[in-house]
Amino acid sequence: MIMKKMILLTMSLATACLFSACNKDIEMRYPPKYELPDLPVVEGVHDGVNAPLYWSPYEYCYEQELAGISESDMDLTSDEWDNIINWVATDLKPYGYDMICTDGFIPMLAKDNTGYMTHYGSMALKDLAAKCKAKGLKLGVYDNPLWIHGPRTTKIEGTDYTFGSLYYNGTSEIMNKGTEDRWFDWVVSENPGAKEYIDGFFKHYHDLGVSFIRMDFLSWYEDGKDRNIGIVGRGYGRAAYGRALAYIAESAKKYGIFTSLVMPHLYNDAEVEARYGNMVRIVCDTGGGGWWHTSAQDKGKSYSSWPNCMNQFDGFVYWSHIAGRNKVILDGDFIRLNKFETDAEKQTVVSLQLIAGGPVAIADQYTNIGGNISFYTNSELLALNKDGFVGKPLTDKLNNKENEIWYGTMSNGDYILGLFNRGDNTATVSVDFSRLGISGTMNVRDLWKHANEGSASSLSATIPAHGCKIVRLSK
Repeated sequence: MIMKKMILLTMSLATACLFSACNKDIEMRYPPKYELPDLPVVEGVHDGVNAPLYWSPYEYCYEQELAGISESDMDLTSDEWDNIINWVATDLKPYGYDMICTDGFIPMLAKDNTGYMTHYGSMALKDLAAKCKAKGLKLGVYDNPLWIHGPRTTKIEGTDYTFGSLYYNGTSEIMNKGTEDRWFDWVVSENPGAKEYIDGFFKHYHDLGVSFIRMDFLSWYEDGKDRNIGIVGRGYGRAAYGRALAYIAESAKKYGIFTSLVMPHLYNDAEVEARYGNMVRIVCDTGGGGWWHTSAQDKGKSYSSWPNCMNQFDGFVYWSHIAGRNKVILDGDFIRLNKFETDAEKQTVVSLQLIAGGPVAIADQYTNIGGNISFYTNSELLALNKDGFVGKPLTDKLNNKENEIWYGTMSNGDYILGLFNRGDNTATVSVDFSRLGISGTMNVRDLWKHANEGSASSLSATIPAHGCKIVRLSK
């Protein structure tokens, strides 16, 4: 079932690639359509939480789907998981990549009386978690606490309710009357037992040893609409959506689980997502990857609903104002370095995630990564992640060249400065350090060349097409 959903999503994104350039650039910040209920305050959602560094089977699954592999045949065997985990533990973990996370495509199965997901294809999650733990890795899972996997008769632990009580029963206010939900069975957050079901979801994963949940298709729950497909469900409204995310934040905090919010509309300047999620997607799916996904697709455009931005650079620029230390983390989705054409592009895509304070989510496979692993394992750049660094562009306006200059401060007071060139030709990029709030000269160190470049009060660099220069400025 999940694979079919992903096929449809892939088709919708392909359509967007062909036609979205005709759409008019739309301002995203507009008044709410619905008042939010009085939602609980969840303390410490973002405190001390850094963006994850991890590996995902996304590329493997995506390519299997393109090859026409059916859902019933798409799987990762126990032996293949061993190969993956050994590779991540050996080649990536020393640099901070301490987690693998499942994704969609492969069937998500509930095989015990809890009614929650227990298997990813043929692989039992408890066994996968044990394999990861044996190699010093954490396990993340692609699932959504608003999806119902088990039979309607399944009892919600600690209540007299069953899973059947979670479904839409005709009394809740919905946005698209006369419409049925496609592909997903959703929990209606106002229904009795909903809060306990969500709490049970996080307890289930905590007990399995899972520390990260990547929850998808949130826009379809909120208003039942997808910008590329149209109406895909009932749409349970902004109040139900806000209440659901509040319940999720409470239970995730209680059980120590990191929440990644995927496919959100980010209405009203992401007021709900930034309040309750640890991390939020700000760009469309990676798909075929490469420079198209990093910078070229619908460059300079933003839209009023998911997907708001179609390339990583625009997404990070536009939403940079909601990010920062101890704030929500911006997620640029997966990286497939084997799909980039030049080393300059590879340096740019990794640098962009780290200077924006985002995750580095590797989707390359051990069979095709080759020498590209060196771009993921630059210790001087990865120090930004370890420090909790979050930079910002000189402007968050799209179609302004100054959004290609990023900066911010490390916890010890050093500055990180990134000069990017999104253009198709070599360009000279310059900035005076006074624009960053720096007076006097600073020592300059290039983090890709691993070289000191003397002291200066400004920086001017000739940067190749699609390239960057990342420096650390210190006294």
